[in-house]
Amino acid sequence: MTPSAAHEQPVYGNFSNEELPEGWVRVKLPEVSTINMGQSPPGSSYNDGGKGIPFFQGKADFGQRHPKVRIWCTQPKKVAKPGDVLLSIRAPVGPTNVADRECIIGRGLAALTPLGGIPTEVFLYALRLLEPQLSLSGTGSTFTAINKSDIAKIEMALPPIAEQKRIVAKVEQLIARVNAARERLAKVPTILKRFRQSVLAVACSGRLTADWRENDTGVTSSELSIREILRFRQKQWVLEQGSAKKYKQPKSVRNERLPEVPESWKYVSSDTLFSFVTSGSRGWAKYYAHSGSIFIRIGNLDHDTIALDLSQIQCVNPPIGAERQRTRVQPGDILVSITADVGMIALVPDGIGKAYVNQHVAIARPVAGVYQPWLACYLASAKGGQAQFQNLQRGATKIGLGLDDIRSVTVPFPPVKEQKEIAKRIEIFFKMADAIEKRVTAATVQAEKLTQAILAKAFRGELVSTEAELARLEGRPYEPASALLSKIEAQRKNVKPQRKREKSRWRKRNE
Repeated sequence: MTPSAAHEQPVYGNFSNEELPEGWVRVKLPEVSTINMGQSPPGSSYNDGGKGIPFFQGKADFGQRHPKVRIWCTQPKKVAKPGDVLLSIRAPVGPTNVADRECIIGRGLAALTPLGGIPTEVFLYALRLLEPQLSLSGTGSTFTAINKSDIAKIEMALPPIAEQKRIVAKVEQLIARVNAARERLAKVPTILKRFRQSVLAVACSGRLTADWRENDTGVTSSELSIREILRFRQKQWVLEQGSAKKYKQPKSVRNERLPEVPESWKYVSSDTLFSFVTSGSRGWAKYYAHSGSIFIRIGNLDHDTIALDLSQIQCVNPPIGAERQRTRVQPGDILVSITADVGMIALVPDGIGKAYVNQHVAIARPVAGVYQPWLACYLASAKGGQAQFQNLQRGATKIGLGLDDIRSVTVPFPPVKEQKEIAKRIEIFFKMADAIEKRVTAATVQAEKLTQAILAKAFRGELVSTEAELARLEGRPYEPASALLSKIEAQRKNVKPQRKREKSRWRKRNE
């Protein structure tokens, strides 16, 4: 169904009138509720100090069931009562909450007051069942919205009043179980984050490969590896600059007390291990394109992983020149976020093709002989590179990392053969965590579908015994939903409008 078609037609449930259980009726919302459209009060009447009554503007204020109070207001225009169902009617259309207190509603909300003793939850769950359809029913070029006439077209299946209460009780029971499962699932990402950091911590301390060191022989010492790396570092400088005259020796390790590491490891500065460090290009937005080279931005990096996230990319056709060459990444480069959320690390994979970085990301190119995955893992570890990055960026005027900061990290350097073993073991544990994460994501989606399935069964009359069935079994009469509609209609005829009187009462009570 297209958005325009959904807007023109009433919103229906999952079955036709012929399929309604015995004693049920299909009703439009105005037949069983009053509809109160929100209206925003003067901005000068808002406050965050608790003066007046709570003011809710839209979906942003919603919680799981009740909205969260962030703003109060002293000059109400539209007031909702406790037990009213609040329906979001502007971008997004469809989400619902229940007012648990008297509150003011802005123009992003409508308040539905059930009539005839219909439980609030019947409206809440009926609308939540219809939310996927409601989300398509809005119109508008800037943002989607529905109006009162659109709400008046919404239809729901209504059971007899006694059955409504049984349905609500059963739905509450089942959804409580689903929500408990969802809450447990929601904790897993935090647990996995701690797990990954624990793996990195034991890896960077040498504990992860303690058994390997006991059993392995013929390992090239870290001192020999570092001497070889320094030789490569200077050779690469000479190749690029044409002379060794301006070559700078790497920064020495700082003298502060360093964590204990295995005897075969040696501390060095990251400057020793990088042959080239630079930041990305500025002002390349004008070169953005729908296809072309990958333009790596800060959103492509994340914490607790060294994988480059290319699920969402920006393409660029950069200008020809030195800037283009300088900011192009190579497989094995280590990328570091240097502004905003600093210290995120990514290792550029093989086969990336042409790719460049913007000014918020730095390229740190390891010297030949450095095992890049190990170095990237150390820089990504909370107690290793991340702790040092956080210390380096501290200061009243410093808002990010400089290139010298990236060269100033103290790195424990194991023998290269052990580095490879460490990286292999980290990869095994991380793959296990990734697999769990995928299963949790799938389970979370299933939990959401399960909620909708419960509501669908409830409003098809399949969740509890219908009132008609029970009445026949017990040999008694029952009151169908049509009788409830007749009572509501009779009550409406006897009720006089009290809108102005109620508003004046509120003002007197709160002045």
